[in-house]
Amino acid sequence: MTSRVQPIQCIGCPVGCGGEVVLDGDRVVEMRGFTCEKGEAYAAEEVVAPKRMVTTTVRVHGGALHFLPVVSDGPVPKEAIFDCVRLLRGIEVTAPIETGRVIVADALGLGVDFKAARAIAVASDGLRPA
Repeated sequence: MTSRVQPIQCIGCPVGCGGEVVLDGDRVVEMRGFTCEKGEAYAAEEVVAPKRMVTTTVRVHGGALHFLPVVSDGPVPKEAIFDCVRLLRGIEVTAPIETGRVIVADALGLGVDFKAARAIAVASDGLRPA
C-alpha cells in the first residue's frame, strides 16, 4: 500500500502546533513537526478515528422552556454524530430537569451518555415563554 501525508493543526493546547502524519493505509507510520506528545496523540487519533463532542437540544414537556440543551459526556466518533442527533430528536423529557441529569445513557452503545446542560423548572401556572 502507498503511504500518504496528512497535514494537521493540533488543537490540544494553546500552542496550536502544526505537523504531518504519515499513513500507510489507516496505520500511522510517522509523525513530523509536533512539539509535544499531546499534539502527536491528538493528530494520530484525528486522522485515523476522529471524534467530537456533541451538543443539541431535546423537547421539554411542562417546562419553563420548550427545549433543553444536552451535551455528550465524552467524544463521539464522527461517523455516529448524525445518528446520535437523530436519536435525541425523538426524546422528550418532563420538567423539572436538573443540570447533569442523564437524558440518554450509553447512546447507540457508544459508551457515551447525553446529559442536561442546564436546569429547567416546571412552568408556573401553565405559562411558558412564546
